[in-house]
Amino acid sequence: MNFLDGSLFPENQDPLVITAAPYGPEWIPADFPEDIPVTMEAQIQKAVDCYNAGATVLHLHVRELDGSGSKRLSMFNELIAGVRKAVPGMIIQVGGSISFAPESEGAAAKWLSDDTRHMLADLDPKPDQVTVTVNTSQMNVLEQMEAADIAGTSLATPQVFRAYTEMVVPSTPSFFEEHVRRLTKAGIQSAFQFYNINSFETVERLIRRGVYRGPLVCNWVAIGGGMDQPTPYSLTHFLRAMPDGAVLTVESSMRNVLPINMMGIAMGLHVRCGIEDNLWNQARTEKMSTVKQVEQLVRIAREFGRPVATAPQARAISKIGVFYDTVEETLAECGFAPNPKGRQQGFLRK
Repeated sequence: MNFLDGSLFPENQDPLVITAAPYGPEWIPADFPEDIPVTMEAQIQKAVDCYNAGATVLHLHVRELDGSGSKRLSMFNELIAGVRKAVPGMIIQVGGSISFAPESEGAAAKWLSDDTRHMLADLDPKPDQVTVTVNTSQMNVLEQMEAADIAGTSLATPQVFRAYTEMVVPSTPSFFEEHVRRLTKAGIQSAFQFYNINSFETVERLIRRGVYRGPLVCNWVAIGGGMDQPTPYSLTHFLRAMPDGAVLTVESSMRNVLPINMMGIAMGLHVRCGIEDNLWNQARTEKMSTVKQVEQLVRIAREFGRPVATAPQARAISKIGVFYDTVEETLAECGFAPNPKGRQQGFLRK
């Protein structure tokens, strides 16, 4: 991305799109009973509350009545339908992991099979986005957390702690290429999760080869443990590679969430918050609900002079429902340089 004179002035930036991640599949309800919804009615209401606070994108996971993360697509269909009815303008983004919480104490925290994850393209009603991880990676979500961050929660128990430190995200070319094709065919936007510059480069090659023909809408995930480090150096290094047409949301973990989001607000990027990412205020004197985290970002954005996106503005910025006909059009709309003529475009797989 290019930053020119005036790029930091709010009048030269898009309105701020806030993603709320209120379902926190890594936690159990006892970890934060005041803010973790369990019944379907409560899960729908949580989306409404986040929307009313200023979030226009909902990162969606689902819980069963026993509080466990649901792996049933019927439950996802039910929650999506409820949110659509309650807040029809909100962008629904299904977490492509479905639910990675361990099913029992001491069990591994792992993703479902490729065939099951592909079924996200068949959700009805369909979501606006499904998150797509590119390239298999370690996902030790606890690496940069401090002992006080998880004290007294389920993540502090030895079995669960080990399950999450050992977690791996499986995403090989045979999975993500087919997954992107199925989502596109269903009219669902691929929301790419970039853990580092390498995963971004792979998606650029997918675009140059014509595997993906849509807007580049993505998250920079800075939580360590196999993903980027939450520092200005990592962020600016990543931004130097991103094309100007990309829509980029910054994402981090625990008390890194607020400072990373403040950088994102100042730089014209977009932000994500919620208990899936962070449980605490910055002093760690009390837990902070997802709604309060959204309200905090709205206040900060106003201090920066940057307006918060309305639902129609968020849809336009994110280019929901937009796909392109050719490789050349995709490259131009995303802000990439055109393909050089007469050369192989990335790794070709039979």
